[in-house]
Amino acid sequence: MKHGQHQLTGKVVVDAMGSDHAPHAEIDGALAATRDLEVGVILVGQPEKVEPELRRCGWRGQGDRGIELVAAEEVIGMNEPVATAVRRKKRSSLRVGTKLVTEGRADGFVSAGNTGAAMATAKMVIGMLPGVDRPALAAMIPTKGAKPTLLLDVGANAECKAFHLAQFAIMGEAYCRAVLGTTKPTVGLMSIGEEEAKGNDLTKEAFPLLRELTSLNFVGNVEGRDVFTGTVDVIVTDGFTGNVMLKLSEGLTEAMLSMIKRELISTAVTRAGAMLARPAFRNIKKRLDYAEYGGAPLLGVRQIVMVGHGRSNARAIRNAIRSVKEFSEKKASERIERGIAETNAKEFKAAAVSFQ
Repeated sequence: MKHGQHQLTGKVVVDAMGSDHAPHAEIDGALAATRDLEVGVILVGQPEKVEPELRRCGWRGQGDRGIELVAAEEVIGMNEPVATAVRRKKRSSLRVGTKLVTEGRADGFVSAGNTGAAMATAKMVIGMLPGVDRPALAAMIPTKGAKPTLLLDVGANAECKAFHLAQFAIMGEAYCRAVLGTTKPTVGLMSIGEEEAKGNDLTKEAFPLLRELTSLNFVGNVEGRDVFTGTVDVIVTDGFTGNVMLKLSEGLTEAMLSMIKRELISTAVTRAGAMLARPAFRNIKKRLDYAEYGGAPLLGVRQIVMVGHGRSNARAIRNAIRSVKEFSEKKASERIERGIAETNAKEFKAAAVSFQ
């Protein structure tokens, strides 16, 4: 096999202009993915910015090291109005990248750019799975148990109706079975108390609807303290609440790690103890690091879209590519589509119509 060639098992499109550190994080992450994961990567972005950086990394041209470059002259910034930018910038890295996926050039798409623009573009270019009204961003939340909790929605839909939460539950349950290998995932509804009567109008309307879905292992309401225990596999909520929870957990994690580090180096005794406990602390930090998961899958669209954090580093991009590969290999989109189709119906449809 010639230098730079790999035995590749699939391809993933990466928005090279998305993150705060673009295109460096995307390039380094893509190179790590092609090296470690046997997957090809199509980088989409402004050639005058991406190609020189690729060549500094030793890239010799199209296909070398499993990397291709496709030109996209425009970029949608973090602060641009989503609806206007998505329609107007037809040569944006988001539009060009998602179109490559619909053309069958790759298995999925990764972007650490504008979340709203990524979602709107995916809906417009890739399209929704049959029966899905809105897509949802799903985040893996580390727990004290062996497996993470899947929390959705974490930002795609600030306002929801009860039947949207029911669809999120179906999609999250199917994702847990397909990707995490959980046989019968438990599903909880985020509220302010375990009792059915607790909560706001949304949770009170969603509770009986979720209970009627016999295909789900619905365990009722859960509270904020249950997110990190690992006692429930899937937690559903609206995107406003979910995003606040996600950002709160990220901030708390950073604060806790900073406080622990400061205490461990405060005296000679604690420094000695820290040296002995270093492997344990390293493992904990790794479990809490968002870069380990790469990003949040946008569930409900026809093909795989992974939305990363704006602060994504190369490791996060690499792991987002890994997640797309796993999603594709385990046919998660097909299983979500089947879950929506097989979910019964009469009660679900009747309830959905009444809540719209």
